[in-house]
Amino acid sequence: MKHLPDFRSPAFLREHLLQTMAFYDERVIDPSGGLYHFLRDDGTVYDRHTRHLVSSTRYVFTFANAARHFPEHPQAAKWLETARHALAFVENVHKDPASGGYTWLLHWEGGKKQVVDATQHCYGLAFVLLAHAHALQAGISEARRGLDATIGLMEQRFWQAEAGLYADEAAPDWQLRPYRGQNANMHACEAMLAAYEATGDAFCLNRATTLAESVTQRLAAQAHGLVWEHYHADWSPDWNYNRQDRSNIFRPWGFQTGHLTEWAKLLLTLERLTPDAPEDSWMLHRARDLFAAAVQSGWDRHHSGLVYGFAPEGDPATDTHMKVCDGDKYHWVQAESMAAAAALAERTHDGGYWDWYDRIWLYAWEHFVDHQHGAWFRILTHDNRKLTDQKSPAGKVDYHNMGACYEVLGALERLNGGASIAA
Repeated sequence: MKHLPDFRSPAFLREHLLQTMAFYDERVIDPSGGLYHFLRDDGTVYDRHTRHLVSSTRYVFTFANAARHFPEHPQAAKWLETARHALAFVENVHKDPASGGYTWLLHWEGGKKQVVDATQHCYGLAFVLLAHAHALQAGISEARRGLDATIGLMEQRFWQAEAGLYADEAAPDWQLRPYRGQNANMHACEAMLAAYEATGDAFCLNRATTLAESVTQRLAAQAHGLVWEHYHADWSPDWNYNRQDRSNIFRPWGFQTGHLTEWAKLLLTLERLTPDAPEDSWMLHRARDLFAAAVQSGWDRHHSGLVYGFAPEGDPATDTHMKVCDGDKYHWVQAESMAAAAALAERTHDGGYWDWYDRIWLYAWEHFVDHQHGAWFRILTHDNRKLTDQKSPAGKVDYHNMGACYEVLGALERLNGGASIAA
């Protein structure tokens, strides 16, 4: 039997983070501004000019966290400089001075910007906020101004007080469109939690709490206790949105295995940060329920790994018998689920969650981790065959799996009584 690493070892997690960073590092920096977003398995850049707001902001996250968590590493100062470089591109190129918003998709060549898609997305603003929050935590003090401004923009343009949720999408002139979605609100919750950790501003924690309650309690009550993705303008479930479109990576149909576990992780983060949270909190109950549903319906018992999505066999509004609707395996689903398993193990001291953590990590280690070039493959078929050599197209940048490793390191440190687990 081949030797396997100890997936619960801080040393292993730190080494894996450094190996993943090494895949990106110098090769993604564009001296003319920002970073390259499209990389093949071997690290070759296959599109030097398309820039997506999600990748631009997630690069700030990855480089800022590397600098923050590995301060003694020879590359730490360079990583911090790269985080500043990435954040400057978000603020100076993606940001549109006319509308105050951020360009969703653009073409960047010769130091010049050409707008490809000017749609205003709350999902995008959530990642702008997340980028500023993690930059600030890494010591980039100028990020505070952008953090506050982004919260103001989200509140002004997308907040719907009567729903306790953010609207999803607007035209370039900020006219709201009717689509509503949970995904933007989930990442807004994530960003508000990060902003609270960066600033201590109680507004951010309160907003994260409202979002979590709205999605995982009120909206979930309309969907068998789970988190449906798509809604009409009145926040009633849209059971058919994108039902026939498997290609939409931001708005897929069905219950998303990885979003259920991602919410479980966020709920436990929210509970940990909430002063005087009761021992038997609603956040813990909901986290356990969502994780249980995800692994029960999402774990592939034949080929291992967690599938992308599942849904009722019949009418989604009434049928509670679930079947897989998209059996492909995505990197981020495995990553978020292992982070959630570790968070539940830390919170409950239930060894069954560590068993899930090890099971998911083993699957990812065998099928998703690229042991030759570094980083993770993006997507596999249901039986674990690679679909593409495009390791990191727009939106990936290994934010999910690196973020999961940092989450697990934090959980292990807290279990160790707060003692440092740095190498």
